[in-house]
Amino acid sequence: MRFLSTTFLAVLLIFNHSSFSQSKEFYNELYRPQFHFTPEKNWHNDPNGLVFYDGEYHMFYQYNPKGTEWGYMHWGHAVSKDLIRWEHLPVALYPDEYSEDKEFCTVFSGSAIVDENNILGKQNGDSKTLVAFYTSQKCGQRIAYSTDKGRTWEKFIGNPIIPFDEKDDARDPKVIWHDETKKWVMVLYRKSSEDEKSKGISFYTSENLVDWQWESHIHGFYECPDLVKLQVSNRPGEFKWVLFDGDGSYLIGDFDGETFTAESAKIKSDFGNNYYAPQTWSNIPKADGRTIQIAWMRGGEFPEMPFNGQMSFPCEISLTKFSFGYKLVRNPIKEIEKLHGKNQSWENKILIPGINENITKSVKGDCFHIIADLDLKTSDNFGFIVRHGKKTPGTEILYNVKRGTLTVLNTTIPVVPIGNKISFEILLDRSSVEIFLNGGQAVISNCFTPAEGAEDLVIYTNGGELGVDKLIVYEMKSIWKTK
Repeated sequence: MRFLSTTFLAVLLIFNHSSFSQSKEFYNELYRPQFHFTPEKNWHNDPNGLVFYDGEYHMFYQYNPKGTEWGYMHWGHAVSKDLIRWEHLPVALYPDEYSEDKEFCTVFSGSAIVDENNILGKQNGDSKTLVAFYTSQKCGQRIAYSTDKGRTWEKFIGNPIIPFDEKDDARDPKVIWHDETKKWVMVLYRKSSEDEKSKGISFYTSENLVDWQWESHIHGFYECPDLVKLQVSNRPGEFKWVLFDGDGSYLIGDFDGETFTAESAKIKSDFGNNYYAPQTWSNIPKADGRTIQIAWMRGGEFPEMPFNGQMSFPCEISLTKFSFGYKLVRNPIKEIEKLHGKNQSWENKILIPGINENITKSVKGDCFHIIADLDLKTSDNFGFIVRHGKKTPGTEILYNVKRGTLTVLNTTIPVVPIGNKISFEILLDRSSVEIFLNGGQAVISNCFTPAEGAEDLVIYTNGGELGVDKLIVYEMKSIWKTK
């Protein structure tokens, strides 16, 4: 790490913090998400180092302080008390070896834990040490630590903890505590041989966070792994392990602390075009008990914006046993209710094609939380049109009853009605639309760039009647406005 004078370091921290000030000029641009996380400016991608400590959720992320394109990776940093409203903090981690290169020794993805028992021996005072594990690109797997609740960070003098191997492609360490074996486990994307087909996830163990022993490898994975233990929601006392890939797909199985044994085929967790590198928060209190996940919405376009990229909305994930097997369920965290503004609602309505007026014609805006329970009745197809304009057609969310498919933004997925009904939960922001179907059994996350001024919402049916058992449309408050 760089060794700076106290005075210069103080000036640097003040400058960095001021550069992230939430000024009036920012956070209200045309395509600025109003309730999804974005940096004030510049490029960002994967969430990193998600950890909860002393009342704060920390979120680090891949960040380029030099511009809106990928490269020169640092760890940006933000904290929140509720996973909704975020406070930007100075850049946490800088490239190693004094690198000014676009890629060499830059800070790639990783994870963070709380060193509860001071295993690393760095604790200073009552605050526990936060330990970050990250890939220093082409410079090995490394550690940084903080003794002041994540406000400043130091690089571990013994780095790298896993040396760089030019024949390998190792990166993105996720470290968890395995209670049954009383060891730390690292899941690391890499190749087990020079053969490209060997790409996958390796499992390492450690008792001191520094010395790591390779244990096993599983093929067929690429980047940004995560490993979580989940209780089956409808089978008390039953637990399964879930191993995530970079694209959000996952395996369900068993993990003994060294080897993952799959019990399912790979399952897709998000069917949209813009969901990548999902990670879960570590150290969430047992009293809370949730497993909370967030992802980068890769591939979004933000024309003429000072920033490039956004996160998905934080979600609670759980595992449920259905008649067809085990499946992950994902839904927006309950804290979303804090952002609810005025709402309009309808109950027990029947839509008839060509006769009913659009019941949502009074809804105008660009940020909504839409909750709907719809009865297919005799409809051939039905759906919503969001961000619809008088001169510019909006984005259609179409369900084809005969085919049993939902289509939005060039994505089509099968959705099976439950008792001839389908439930929708739609998060509509200025540059994204996330759709949760049938209680989170299927999710579609997409970015889009709607036309300026297009603020209508339409619900419709064709070919037959559609029952609207319940429809609530909440206006969403901005997470960036303090008043």
